[in-house]
Amino acid sequence: MDFIKGILFAALSSATFGLAPFFSISLLDAGYSSFEVLFYRWGVASLSLILFGLCTGCNFRLSWSDLKVVLLLCLFRAATSFSLIIAYQNIASGVASTIHFMYPLAVTLAMMFIFKERKSVVVLLAVVMSLVGALFLTSGDIHHTGGRTAVGIVAACVSVFSYGGYIIGVRKTRAVNINSTVLTSYVMGIGAVLFFVAGCFTSGIRVETDGTMWLYILGLALPATAISNITLVKAVKYVGPTLTSILGALEPLTAVVIGVSFLGEQFTVSSAIGILLVTCAVTVVVLMENRMNRSVRTQTES
Repeated sequence: MDFIKGILFAALSSATFGLAPFFSISLLDAGYSSFEVLFYRWGVASLSLILFGLCTGCNFRLSWSDLKVVLLLCLFRAATSFSLIIAYQNIASGVASTIHFMYPLAVTLAMMFIFKERKSVVVLLAVVMSLVGALFLTSGDIHHTGGRTAVGIVAACVSVFSYGGYIIGVRKTRAVNINSTVLTSYVMGIGAVLFFVAGCFTSGIRVETDGTMWLYILGLALPATAISNITLVKAVKYVGPTLTSILGALEPLTAVVIGVSFLGEQFTVSSAIGILLVTCAVTVVVLMENRMNRSVRTQTES
């Protein structure tokens, strides 16, 4: 029963993450600036996560040392969301989401070459496969109306490395000992403040009163952010990070389907091949990482 729960939570997490492009683009098309979208997204999501944490008995008290680490992680996470917003404005959301889905590769490469974890030929070949997949993605019709393709691709690639940095930071710093809900609440709460300040110094932050716009805001902040983060934590608890990461392939798939169905984006044979290659490459890396971790644990226990 726990296994089935884990599968359902993982599928729900990745699928709801994939809704983010639709709601983000809808708000951008309505005249919102990037900072406004992110302020409302992170602000409402952080309040929801804080409420969830209080209801489940979380302790939100952090030491100053913990808070400094959280602030650094917030910068990585904020850079991820901001770069993805830029990508959505310039290239097809499905392509941006698929490129972003390559972050496990960035994490694995960083762990191999920076933290000196054991190198694997299979992982390196998977990285090459993902790059070939990215070439297929960018060879199709990925242009967004009024956007600049090069800017969108670079922004999507930035999200890969910034989110990879966030994941590594959570693994390799004292943040690993902070409750996941508490950590995410702090990261998004601080991020909301940063986006609010940035918005005030640029195009301003509007006080939204329109009901339709609030539906988009709540859709972005609740299913695509708060619920996806909560279900992600539960999925890892029930079925582990490996299977959860593999089921994360539903994220770009959801984004592609919604982009084609509701945003008028094109889906070509090149796009299909690119998505397949990237998904296979990420799956191989996740499985190899799990195998290597199990091998290390076995050697340590013996």
